Amino acid sequence: NEYKSYLSSSMEYEDRLQKLQENTGNIRNLCILAHVDHGKTTIADSLIASNGIISQRLAGKLRYLDNLAQEKTRGITMKSSAITLHHSYRKEDYFINLIDSPGHVDFNGEVSTAVRLCDGALLVVDVVEGVCPQTVTVLQQAWSECIKPCLVLNKCDRLITEMKLTPEEAYTHLQRVLEQINSKVGELHSSTVMEKENLVYSEARAEELDEEGDEQYYNWGSGLDLEANDDSHLYFSPERGNVVFASAQDGWAFRIENFAALYQRKMGIRAGVLQKTLWGDYYLNMKAKQISKGAYEKGKKPLFVQFVLDSIWNVYRAVLLNRNNDKIDAIVSSLKLKIAPRDARSTDYRVHLFAVCSAWLPLASAVLDMCCEQMPSPLDLSPEKISNLLCSGVTSIEQLPKETQDLAEAFRKCSGNDNDPLIVYVSKMFSVHPTSISTNKHRPLTDAEIEKRRDAARLRNQQKLTVNFNPQPIGTLRCIDVAMAYLLEMLS
Repeated sequence: NEYKSYLSSSMEYEDRLQKLQENTGNIRNLCILAHVDHGKTTIADSLIASNGIISQRLAGKLRYLDNLAQEKTRGITMKSSAITLHHSYRKEDYFINLIDSPGHVDFNGEVSTAVRLCDGALLVVDVVEGVCPQTVTVLQQAWSECIKPCLVLNKCDRLITEMKLTPEEAYTHLQRVLEQINSKVGELHSSTVMEKENLVYSEARAEELDEEGDEQYYNWGSGLDLEANDDSHLYFSPERGNVVFASAQDGWAFRIENFAALYQRKMGIRAGVLQKTLWGDYYLNMKAKQISKGAYEKGKKPLFVQFVLDSIWNVYRAVLLNRNNDKIDAIVSSLKLKIAPRDARSTDYRVHLFAVCSAWLPLASAVLDMCCEQMPSPLDLSPEKISNLLCSGVTSIEQLPKETQDLAEAFRKCSGNDNDPLIVYVSKMFSVHPTSISTNKHRPLTDAEIEKRRDAARLRNQQKLTVNFNPQPIGTLRCIDVAMAYLLEMLS
């Protein structure tokens, strides 16, 4: 009976996944982009562990998506690898097609291929090292391919264990790193706007010169179309929900809304208000019983420090830095966490810390929730993305044949009906040896072919024996006798 119930449940799950594949609106295609050693592969392992493929304890150690022997030996990702994950968010099922790309500058081709195939990207940044050269490069690639990035500020534990920062200093440091990243986004947007403005101006200027002769004047307000050039939605902002604070090594991550929901239950403050005020210059005014602005001016703790960072710092102090079992028990009971006795008794405090943090703020839930909420589905492809897929940067979609232009509508529909065209996109081409192609590989010989080859070998052996035993002609023997006589004469 147990086997039958297990079989029926597995069949139901397979049917559920089959239906989910047909629901294009709940599919997310994304890649992980970062500088080398910023924690991409550890985050990928944590996401894979959420589907039960590997153990959560092996996240970051197993390097599940690193398939090459050199990748295992050198400890870096060299080839892009893909996997499909299942995630439930707000009572809906989602398919996450995840690509882990290299972070080393020598493998930029792999990154370009991964970005071209995706609709969104996870930009991982080490909060201690900040913006690195490869971070800027992958951000430019994501921008050029018109995909939506979300930010993961990783290795926040280093602010506590290595840099020894206080919560207030860590908050200032996080703000600085976020500003650096957003400044790069602003530069990309400004350069794009200026290119478009120069193109429009040059075309308009040519028409004006044709109409008005040599009269010259400049339209200084040509770049002031604020509605068209609004870039507020492009930046990373915690209150918008497109930023995750994480420590992949310790297995925790969170968004602002996680703590907003927590303190809504504890303090009765609306989650929507906390979502807007937890990040920024806001503080809790206990006298007025309200949230007020001007924390720095009045010397108050910002809400992010008071409600978020102080709680995380207390956990690290109790478990790792200044071991205190009583405080640990109080934290576990107040948060209603379930910790395995084996983890609680472990002599390695990092194991206990991982168990507490991953049960309190699971990394996979925070990251995958953000992907489902923030990143577009294949049905939401932008016209720029469709144009990039259908034609190169040299030509425009209007210059292509009508049959190719009609594929743009098929891209938007993403339908799997029999009457719709099947579109295959080649993202990368590389040369292989002809013997590596399946049609050219050696296949087992049949009995008839083996007998034929055996007969041919026997015939060749008989011909060789005939040639070897053929007697020498007389002229050849005479030459040998003359040569021997000459040699004897010389020796004497």
